[in-house]
Amino acid sequence: MTAFPEVVETVAFRVIGQPTARVDGFDKVTGRARYAADFTLPGTLWGKALHSPHAHARILRIDTSAAERMPGVYAVITGADTGDGLYGRIIHDLPVLARDVVRFFGDRVAAVAADDEDTAQKALDLIDVEYEVLDAVFDPIEALNPSAPILHPDFNAYPGVTPLETPSNRYHYNLIEKGDVDAGFAAADVVIENTFFTPRQHQAYLEPQNVLVNVEGGRVHVWACGKAPYDLRRAFAATIGVPEDAILINHAYIGGDFGGKATPADLPIAYYLSKAAGRPIRMILDYVEEFMAANPRHATVTKLKTGARRDGTITAHTVDYYVNCGAYAAYKPLGRIGGAIQAAGPYRLGATRIESTHVYTNTVPGGHMRAPGEPQALFALESQIDEVARAIGMDPLAFRLKNIVAGDDAMPIGEQLHDLRGIETLRAAGEASGWSSPKRRNVGRGIAIGDRGPGGGEGNATVTLAPDGSVTLTTAIFEQGTGTYTTLRQVIAEELDITPERVRIDVQNTDGVPYDSGIGGMRGSRMNTATAFQAAQEAKQSLFRLAAEHLGWPLETQTLRGDSLHRTDNAETVRWADLLRDAGTTVSGASHVEDRARSPITAFCAQVAEVEVDPDTGQVTILKFTTVHDVGRILNPIGHQGQINGGLMQGLGFALMEELRVEDGRVTTLSFGDYKVPTTSDLPELTTVLVESDSGIGPYRIKGIGESSTAPVAPAIANAIADAVGVRLYDLPLTSEKVYTALRTRRRS
Repeated sequence: MTAFPEVVETVAFRVIGQPTARVDGFDKVTGRARYAADFTLPGTLWGKALHSPHAHARILRIDTSAAERMPGVYAVITGADTGDGLYGRIIHDLPVLARDVVRFFGDRVAAVAADDEDTAQKALDLIDVEYEVLDAVFDPIEALNPSAPILHPDFNAYPGVTPLETPSNRYHYNLIEKGDVDAGFAAADVVIENTFFTPRQHQAYLEPQNVLVNVEGGRVHVWACGKAPYDLRRAFAATIGVPEDAILINHAYIGGDFGGKATPADLPIAYYLSKAAGRPIRMILDYVEEFMAANPRHATVTKLKTGARRDGTITAHTVDYYVNCGAYAAYKPLGRIGGAIQAAGPYRLGATRIESTHVYTNTVPGGHMRAPGEPQALFALESQIDEVARAIGMDPLAFRLKNIVAGDDAMPIGEQLHDLRGIETLRAAGEASGWSSPKRRNVGRGIAIGDRGPGGGEGNATVTLAPDGSVTLTTAIFEQGTGTYTTLRQVIAEELDITPERVRIDVQNTDGVPYDSGIGGMRGSRMNTATAFQAAQEAKQSLFRLAAEHLGWPLETQTLRGDSLHRTDNAETVRWADLLRDAGTTVSGASHVEDRARSPITAFCAQVAEVEVDPDTGQVTILKFTTVHDVGRILNPIGHQGQINGGLMQGLGFALMEELRVEDGRVTTLSFGDYKVPTTSDLPELTTVLVESDSGIGPYRIKGIGESSTAPVAPAIANAIADAVGVRLYDLPLTSEKVYTALRTRRRS
């Protein structure tokens, strides 16, 4: 285990900071890249699951006999065939197939293995299930009532849980308090209370979840679209009751993730089908199944109360943050999501109380999506901040500038971060957007800001130099499309003084290293940049030691310049490939970097939306959008801007149109005909501003970018609508129908 390497003090870089093409781009656009669904094995069968038609019901009887007799069917399994193991990343509460009870419309009840998908579907149609329908609860607040049905009465027996004192649908609760909030509200001139609602949002990746599983030779071989293969292996092993080293997860490209693919839902089902059929099993969700039974962004209810003085000082702030977990907590890496703390934001708040409640309901289970919990929380907080500013007669930008943390201020719950640059980011947003410039009628501007630090974990890398002059980076990362392979190659090229094209990427399966955290939470740049840097340094030292052994060169006189080793004391030089060939060897440098602590550095993102609202129809048109980012050193400007644009587009969808609608527990948006996502035609005029500094983490002083641009989008637009026509919307998405209704209601009042 190694700590982060020292910061590189070199100012002039050859490769770092240069626009660099994606290392995997050619394979992806030509079809050479192999995704999990592209792999096949001799005798592979198609697996498919039967989903519950009820939100909550007891299973009285399952008759699979007709399906078993169908030609082309090799196995039919139910919960009785899958043992007592429960699936999950931390909280193991998800049965492989429902046993005794189904808890949401879409719960998996049975599965078949057949020659092809059509045969599998016909076999599912022959399975006869008798249910006793039970009372169900869909709203997280109602689920807390004593009269509500308890979804998991055996919760305390589940692996990975914190036991409850009494059975409850509230499976996780957290309280953070600072100061006397009652006194803070008493000292306020204005107290504003609001409740905000956000819906479920699907990740809408191009590649649906899919797995290929083969049980053979005492091992379980897996190909899956999973970005954290070691965590996946651990969860899978615990579910099926085998040692982790009995499972081999092989590399496959991932066709988009956005947080949704760390724990493929059908993996353990495919395993039991493979055991029953004695053949490899492929399972691929169609998009009806994705919308109905995958793991979307959580719906939330956020209640905020904020007190402020007329001079703009915030005296007290309370948060009640309710997460509608759905039927299971299995898909979340901690069994919960963040967000409650972000509903306090990066502000000096005076007295603060933050309550977070995660609740089981009879709805589709929630999982992770880009910046999990934060878009929900920031929609609430930044809308509330505008409401408070206007209540005291203060400009919303000026109000934020007065209250945002700066320098070495403590965050609202007392966390001590360093070199906080929120003021600089807000000022840049105001200047770039023309915040104070005149606007025509029904045009408004809205601003919002958030911050996010990169995640921690473990990373590994090995750099190998060979006698043919090749350089290979061996990595355990299964990249999900964010360009990590490209930035790693840039680091190796920079440190070895070669071109990026010279660096070959070799991706290990899960036999390669004991553990790696994988990709997620903006840790790709923080962790893996450090591992690649350190591995390159170790490779150079190995090369220097070889030159000392075979050429007698003193270590302290050696330097590497491209393809050659040089002596600084007498100008001798040798091509390192020739040295390796003469020595008959390769040299390598390996690194293992572990840092699980919260980053001491955070990155701010401020966004300004300029919108026009048609008062007769409620139609909202985004005229301009300004996104401003507090950045350190940028590794690859192309990838960096791509992450900003991609996150912003998902934020636009969350703000204006995306809603995985659930009625009586049943998802009703089961196709992209009903579930709308933004396209390039929805993208407004976009201005990106980068507020650069020497502040950052790791060897190059970098900051994360992958999730920053998503969260402030919705509140910036909501605030702009309020500025344009004077109505406040408290629930997403911000549709023209809602704006029209609010305008009509205001006129009648």
